[in-house]
Amino acid sequence: MSELVDHLAELTGFRDRDILDVTLVGALRDMLRPRTVTIYRSVGEAGNERWITRARLGEHDAVATADPAWADVDSLPPLDLFPERMQAMKGQATVVTVPGRHSLSLFPVSTDREVVGVMEIETIQPLSDESRRMVGSILRIYRNFQALLDYSERDTLTGLLNRKTFDESFLKATSEPTGVPPLTADGRRHVASGHRHWLGLIDIDHFKSVNDNYGHLIGDEVLLLLSRLMRSSFRFHDRLYRFGGEEFVVLMRCANEQDAALALERMRSNTASYPFPQVGQITISIGFTEVLPGDTPSGAFERADKAVYFAKGAGRNQVQSHAELVARGDLADESKIGDVELF
Repeated sequence: MSELVDHLAELTGFRDRDILDVTLVGALRDMLRPRTVTIYRSVGEAGNERWITRARLGEHDAVATADPAWADVDSLPPLDLFPERMQAMKGQATVVTVPGRHSLSLFPVSTDREVVGVMEIETIQPLSDESRRMVGSILRIYRNFQALLDYSERDTLTGLLNRKTFDESFLKATSEPTGVPPLTADGRRHVASGHRHWLGLIDIDHFKSVNDNYGHLIGDEVLLLLSRLMRSSFRFHDRLYRFGGEEFVVLMRCANEQDAALALERMRSNTASYPFPQVGQITISIGFTEVLPGDTPSGAFERADKAVYFAKGAGRNQVQSHAELVARGDLADESKIGDVELF
């Protein structure tokens, strides 16, 4: 019992979701002594859902392995390749005996809103009823703790990340290595080298008039629908934020400026063509910038904000690159101004 309490204390001692998953598989490995314990999550758009490995730990592994956070979704295995996991995703714990793989016990991993993945435990013999009940109880604690994190980290209306989480996740994302990624447990390697980070700032055009003409309830519906458009327009690993009011941010990883511009243009086009109930057409203005070496969250945000301001003045409903505006002479290159003042 004391070992279980110690693991639960460790599990709830972190605020980082990646560390939380690693701690969970570590706790179950220590208590059950399985061959492997793994957390898989379902990611990707409807019709192209894939399995991403969140944390995997074998009986002799010193550290857990996982798929890269910025993995290309098409490089991940499709859901239907593993029907036993899909069965567990329906919400029922199940045991599958696979020839050559001993016994697999699969448990649904869920949030307050939905089942998001599967916990897979491989053992020589099937887990006892007592062990299965213990795993189920730990997963309920895990779910409740995830709900607490959501409450503190996410915008109440849209469910996107909130502003107070931006600085920490910005620094974490931009500190991730961009070199050759390690092999995953199944021998796959995700090609991500050479990719850089980009910050896009999205602002709804004439949003004040929406609230004035239709009321704040309709205004909130517009914000909620826009957040859904963001989820469908960007990739599963892009970080999406609502900064407050009509201001949204996306932090993404792309190979070059053209790819970043295309992703943001897709968001702009999807918004302009979407029929918002009662309101009709809504447009957005977007400014974006590359996250530079040594950048601060406020520095990158300020550049994107200036690009948005230019887009508003140039007619709205458009995407503007800060670097391109500087190259054209439409915005001053403040880095050079700073150099002159410094020297």
